[in-house]
Amino acid sequence: YRFLWVWSPGTPGVGKTTLGKELASRAGLSYVNVGDLAKEGELYEGFDEEYDCPILDEDRVIDELEDRMSEGGVIVDYHGCDFFPERWFHIVFVLRTENSFLYDRLESRGYTGKKLQDNIQCEIFQTLYEEAVLSYKKEIVHQLPSNTPEDLERNLDQIMQWIEQWMKDNN
Repeated sequence: YRFLWVWSPGTPGVGKTTLGKELASRAGLSYVNVGDLAKEGELYEGFDEEYDCPILDEDRVIDELEDRMSEGGVIVDYHGCDFFPERWFHIVFVLRTENSFLYDRLESRGYTGKKLQDNIQCEIFQTLYEEAVLSYKKEIVHQLPSNTPEDLERNLDQIMQWIEQWMKDNN
């Protein structure tokens, strides 16, 4: 079946990967982590000294994903979304995490200083949710809480119901 999806956006540490992988397993969809894809294919255009991380070559990422996306049935996991073609996605879920949970998760990943503060600020100001609303039709962008294991289960159930309904409506 032809079915397109976006996972991200969402600040690092909100639970995109956990939810994306589990959802792919339950729904029989394929899962793409853009960070891993970029690392494997070295899809970079430099290095950001300030954030101590490589700079994604967005055009090469799109070229790399184009064929898979046209087949459908893909969950895409990445923190940003403004460079993905709008035609790729039927729905966008933005995970949101309270700052106390997020701070602990990022700190445990070794985030410090400016990188830690900027990611917390990003979540406080809903930066990635607003980016999603500007990048896609507002009615396909949904926010989901992602603080606890119970939130994870609830989100999985809700998204599985959405997938089942989408399948009925489109096949």
